[in-house]
Amino acid sequence: MTWSLPSLPQTPRAVIFDMDGVLTDTERLMREAMELTAAEVGRDLPFSVFQRMVGAPREHNRRVLAEHFGPGFDVDAWTAAVDAKVEPRLQGLAPLKPGVRELIAFLTARGLPLAIATSAGPGAVARQLGGSGLLPSFGAVVTRVDYDRGKPHPDPFVLAAARLGVETGTCLALEDSHNGVRSAAAAGMMTIMVPDMLEPTPEIAALTLSVCPGLPALQAALAERL
Repeated sequence: MTWSLPSLPQTPRAVIFDMDGVLTDTERLMREAMELTAAEVGRDLPFSVFQRMVGAPREHNRRVLAEHFGPGFDVDAWTAAVDAKVEPRLQGLAPLKPGVRELIAFLTARGLPLAIATSAGPGAVARQLGGSGLLPSFGAVVTRVDYDRGKPHPDPFVLAAARLGVETGTCLALEDSHNGVRSAAAAGMMTIMVPDMLEPTPEIAALTLSVCPGLPALQAALAERL
């Protein structure tokens, strides 16, 4: 069945992307590395625990890990071991989600300014997208060093819109995580969820204009509106 985009409140003046899980297919790499690292120290990391960390700020994830692994567990050492597995696979070009290049080219051709609003740091953005040739397409890149309150607070998306010089309500936001959807919706953006590791709950679906099966379907639907 072909997915169709519901009516938009207005024609978007900009599009704001999350990075991990929307632009780059990195959530799966992180999950694999976390599960392997947990097994190496005789622990396990259930998918339900991983899901609680998707799209969340680093400090939140530290609390989740400390709660799961228990008192005395060295979260810093474990995290460093996870990073050591993931980083070599992300140097210069992380795997892109299907349809990313085509959608960015389409939106750019329509004259829409683009931005990234991510919970990752600037180094992660450079490592994941630096070799892709896509970064120049984005007029603003907002990372965790740019704001005090991360997702689910609206700050990342509000700042991205401000840097593009557009009102938040005129922006289309693309997110894959629950906290990301909450953040974009709190900023007043027209929000579309493109699920990756998380399926929408009724609460999350209600915060979106729609839940889209993938970026190619979104591009096809936007082609009829823009």
